[in-house]
Amino acid sequence: MILNTGARTDTAQYFGEWLLRRFEEGFVYARNPLFPNKVTRYELSPDKIDAVLFCSKNYAPILPRLHEITDKYRTYFHYTITAYGKDVEPGVPSIDESIETLIALSKAVGKQKVTWRYDPVLLTKQYTIDVHAKTFEHIAAKVAPYIDRCIFSFVEMYKKLATNMPEIVPFTEADKMKIAEILGSTAARYGLPIQTCGTNGDYSRFGIARSGCATPEILGAANGCEFKSLKHKGLRQGCHCIESRDIGAYDTCLNGCKYCYANQSPQKAADNYKSHDPHSPILLGTLRPTDEITQGNQTSFLKSTGRQVSLFDGE
Repeated sequence: MILNTGARTDTAQYFGEWLLRRFEEGFVYARNPLFPNKVTRYELSPDKIDAVLFCSKNYAPILPRLHEITDKYRTYFHYTITAYGKDVEPGVPSIDESIETLIALSKAVGKQKVTWRYDPVLLTKQYTIDVHAKTFEHIAAKVAPYIDRCIFSFVEMYKKLATNMPEIVPFTEADKMKIAEILGSTAARYGLPIQTCGTNGDYSRFGIARSGCATPEILGAANGCEFKSLKHKGLRQGCHCIESRDIGAYDTCLNGCKYCYANQSPQKAADNYKSHDPHSPILLGTLRPTDEITQGNQTSFLKSTGRQVSLFDGE
C-alpha cells in the first residue's frame, strides 16, 4: 500500500507531531470525506507500507524528526514552491525561505526523493507570464542540483475558484503554450527534468514529459525497488499516479491559499483545526461511538517484499 500524507492537507507543516506519533504507535484511522461515519484503519508497520508520499509547502517544522520515518520507510517528497506571495498564499514561507528548506530536505533524504512542484500555474494582472518566467528561473537556478525533477500544472477552474479568486485571468491555449515553452527551455538550461501532472495538453515539443507525479517508475527509481505493472487509478483526469490511501482531512490546512481545492474557506479550516488532537489516532477530532470502522486493504504493490530500502541503499 502507498500511504499518502499530503493530498488533503499540509500534514508536514501543521500535523507533524500527530504524524510521527501515528508511525510510532503503528496505526492510523482515516475518515471517509463522503461518508463521515465510515472510518478506515491502516497498519503502519514497515512491512505493510510500500512507500510514504509527502506533499508540502513547508517541511521546516517536521524536518528535525523526519528521519524517524525515512530511516524505516520508502519515501518520496513533493515540495511546492510557486511565484505567489502572501496575497495568494498567506500561510506559506517566502520563496527564498522555501528554497533553503528544500535544500535542507534534499540533503537529509537524497535528491532522488525530492520533486519541486511549480503549481498551480495561474494568471492575474500581478502574476503575469513574465513574472512566472522570472520566478521560475530564480527558483530553478537554486534548486536544480537538489531535486529529482520539476512538475507543473495549470490551475483547474473549478466553481469555487470564481468566488475565492475572481482576479484569475482565464488561460488561452496560446498562454499555455507560451508558459510551457518558457518552463521547458529554462529547465533544459539547468539540466532539470520537467513534466506535467494532471494536464492533458501535449508539450513534448518543449522537452516536457507527460506523466504522473507519483508513478511506480518514479517511486521505484527513488527507492531502489521495483513495483508491479499496475493499471493507473489516478486522482483526477490526466493523472497517472500509483493508487494510494490518504490519511489527511479536507478543510484543515492553514496555508490559506486562495486557489485551494481542499478547503471550502480559510475560516472553516481554522475552525476545524481547533479540534485537532495530536494524541488522537485520527487527524481531526476523535473516534465517535457511531463510527463504522473497517480494516483497510493494504495489498503490496511491490514486485518482491524484501527489507525496507534505506536512504543509503544504492548510493
